[in-house]
Amino acid sequence: MYSKRELQLLVISDVHLGTFGCHAKELLHYLKSVNPQTLVLNGDIIDMWNFSKNYFPSAHMDVLRHIMKMASRGTHVYYITGNHDEMLRKYTDLQLGNLEIVDKLLLNLDGKKAWIFHGDVFDSSTKGYAKLLAKLGGKGYDVLILINRFVNRVLQIFGREKMSFSKKVKDGVKKAVAFVNDFESTAAEIAIEKKYDYVVCGHIHMPQIKEVTTDNGSVTYLNSGDWIENLTALEYNDGAWKIFNYDKDYLNLIHSIDNFEQEDIVSKILAS
Repeated sequence: MYSKRELQLLVISDVHLGTFGCHAKELLHYLKSVNPQTLVLNGDIIDMWNFSKNYFPSAHMDVLRHIMKMASRGTHVYYITGNHDEMLRKYTDLQLGNLEIVDKLLLNLDGKKAWIFHGDVFDSSTKGYAKLLAKLGGKGYDVLILINRFVNRVLQIFGREKMSFSKKVKDGVKKAVAFVNDFESTAAEIAIEKKYDYVVCGHIHMPQIKEVTTDNGSVTYLNSGDWIENLTALEYNDGAWKIFNYDKDYLNLIHSIDNFEQEDIVSKILAS
């Protein structure tokens, strides 16, 4: 068995287990290839807004089982609650072995402070009447993702690059672009006020690493993206952050692998 890639910290968010758009199999492949000291699940891991007893495939349950296995083998797992799994907030500060449920997290990374939270506190659409509209919109989003997945399979057959319908919609709507910019700026400004070095969010499904500078200082803003469209995670090692992109860094390696028993082949390539 080839060794897994060792990581100081791994951050994933917006997995949305229990929805049609979730890429649970791909996420499981990825999780089996790494051995993080700390794993941060930064919100919306289980989608309780759209949870249905009629749809929770074995692949989705396998992700949860593997995370619990990681915790049992020594990985410290923090589950930060998001808006889609806000029901878990009643269990904030619950600790079961190496698994903790929290609303936010402050970590010391090689002498620097990392402030990690989901980010829905900046989004008025997750509150009140707007929340109901957001839930209804989520159903339409699921349909769009399913159509998009079918189109991408056809594109792959003809050797064409995949495309994202929802990204095109978001990029084409000025309000959506403005919201993302405001979200990033607000998170960064608060982190600068608090003298943090890193601010790590999820929620908006847009992977990002960038420096934000204001008159009061600077901070590194990071977003882990999602496992619906982007299939990304944040990896931290030896003072350096990296966005792991499944499509670019991993998909080509497992294209011809049919089952998880051959995952050690992938781990060897990734470690090289």
